[in-house]
Amino acid sequence: MILVERSAHVMAPVEAVWDVVQRAEQLPAWLAGVRAAEVLSGEGFGRRQLVQAGRGAAHEAEVIAYQEPTLIGWRERAKGAGARAEARTEIYVQLTPGEKEGETVVRLIVVRWPAGPVKAALLRLGLRRVGADLEDSLARLTDLAAVG
Repeated sequence: MILVERSAHVMAPVEAVWDVVQRAEQLPAWLAGVRAAEVLSGEGFGRRQLVQAGRGAAHEAEVIAYQEPTLIGWRERAKGAGARAEARTEIYVQLTPGEKEGETVVRLIVVRWPAGPVKAALLRLGLRRVGADLEDSLARLTDLAAVG
């Protein structure tokens, strides 16, 4: 298992940030590496969605954590030719009120279970990039939520 997390203070209320992060169609606007996302079925806990990465890979995702308006998490599994069923990624977005009025602390967490030791070694080499992507995502989310 490989875990990467980053957090930021967003000058927007929890509800405004929640409105952005809980909507699948908003993922490409703020989550780095996502080109498209659509709901396949359901809402809230158990919702199924299709997430397309910038490099063309498609991942079917299921919402596995949902506590409105403070937590959403989903598990992605690769789809398509050559996809390995045992490889998976979980992404969590946790929101807590900040110390200042109207401020939200956003915590992004990515947990990956690579398909085998070679993939694990490659993922460890790319941890800086994953962290940078999370920081970029937080900056984009800050802009979206503030405009809200």
